[in-house]
Amino acid sequence: MAEQTHVLFVEDDDVIREATQLALERDGFAVTAMPDGLSGLEAFRANRPDIALLDVMVPGLDGVSLCRRIRDDSTVPVIMLSARADSIDVVLGLEAGADDYVTKPFDGAVLVARIRAVLRRFGHASGLRSAAGSEDSSSVDGGGVLSFGDGELEIDTEGMEVRRSGAPVALTPTEMRLLLEFSSAPGTVLSRDKLLERVWDYGWGGDTRVVDVHVQRLRTKIGQDRIETVRGFGYKLKA
Repeated sequence: MAEQTHVLFVEDDDVIREATQLALERDGFAVTAMPDGLSGLEAFRANRPDIALLDVMVPGLDGVSLCRRIRDDSTVPVIMLSARADSIDVVLGLEAGADDYVTKPFDGAVLVARIRAVLRRFGHASGLRSAAGSEDSSSVDGGGVLSFGDGELEIDTEGMEVRRSGAPVALTPTEMRLLLEFSSAPGTVLSRDKLLERVWDYGWGGDTRVVDVHVQRLRTKIGQDRIETVRGFGYKLKA
């Protein structure tokens, strides 16, 4: 029997917490549900779940701060829950390191679909089509290492490692998927909708803020000028 995926769920509303926990357990997940951020942090450190589902507005330690604490020592996938789609908390959560967000009230089936999509990104970051086949000014050595900017940026597509000026760069699985997507076609403009489809597995229109924030996070790690914004169209990786 396959091991259950362990979800840490932090939500202060008793009704939402209990109902969501039951729904996730019916779908085969093992769930640790906590009512506040401090107990959620303790549960995370004690249990090391496969994914964290964090409400933004929880007492003690809010969801955004909890996400930052998790990111201090883990790349485990994080989904934020927000009561308002236009809230600044959505962007703050993504900037803190969350991989995705879901707006409340949410449909249980949609939540499960988003959880499974994030887990696919996490477990199969190397499942993107190989970047080694691109024909341009980037170079690829025999070991599957892509090199950009005269070797300033190196991407090991087999070992899933990134180096900038020889130093290792720590990326979350979503950031790695995004970088692999860019590096598979350097110099080619990729629209936000296309990136949502390829990286976030959205088969429908999604919030492009997810893309914008992740691109900015990626820029801070691999170089601000490495990914170029093409206004009105999207982004491209400079070779």
